[in-house]
Amino acid sequence: MSKQQRYTEEFKQAAVKQVTERQFSVAEVAERLGVSSHSIYAWIKRCGTPKDERQHSSNQQAEIRRLQAELRRVTDERDILKKAAAYFAKLSG
Repeated sequence: MSKQQRYTEEFKQAAVKQVTERQFSVAEVAERLGVSSHSIYAWIKRCGTPKDERQHSSNQQAEIRRLQAELRRVTDERDILKKAAAYFAKLSG
């Protein structure tokens, strides 16, 4: 069984700051700190943006999905109405 080392939140935040603010590469920070690049990327994803920003982004993504679904539905309705109009125009003409 592998032994998993735990890091403090301060350690993780310091690693993320080195990548995001000080512009060091992930590989360089990972090698210097003795952690995997995968861990650094996970910490960046989790700690890199404040909670309220992540929530705002999540809300925006949900709104985008809702609007895309509504657009598909309205487009389908429009296409059906076009076909119906063409059919009735052919009958009356």
